[in-house]
Amino acid sequence: MKAIYQDTLLAKSDHTEVVENNHYFPRKDVNMEFFTKSDKEYTCPWKGEATYYHIEVDGKRLENGAWSYEDPKEKAKNITGHMCFEPKLVEE
Repeated sequence: MKAIYQDTLLAKSDHTEVVENNHYFPRKDVNMEFFTKSDKEYTCPWKGEATYYHIEVDGKRLENGAWSYEDPKEKAKNITGHMCFEPKLVEE
């Protein structure tokens, strides 16, 4: 799986975790240079507190285009250390 924004590869992995039809990429497979932490707050009832990121490539910014669960609840422990992207950015 790949995540691409503005023709730039954000992440690529053969080991994503699929949760609610979203692919969560291991952090080691994500090019973190394109991300800045957002102030957006959201708590999922079963995954826990989400951390959002803006994506910026060549001066173009996608607000809150990626997210992660740094310390997910027990049922979502498989996505610890993973990042997810807006579905429109993800392809095989």
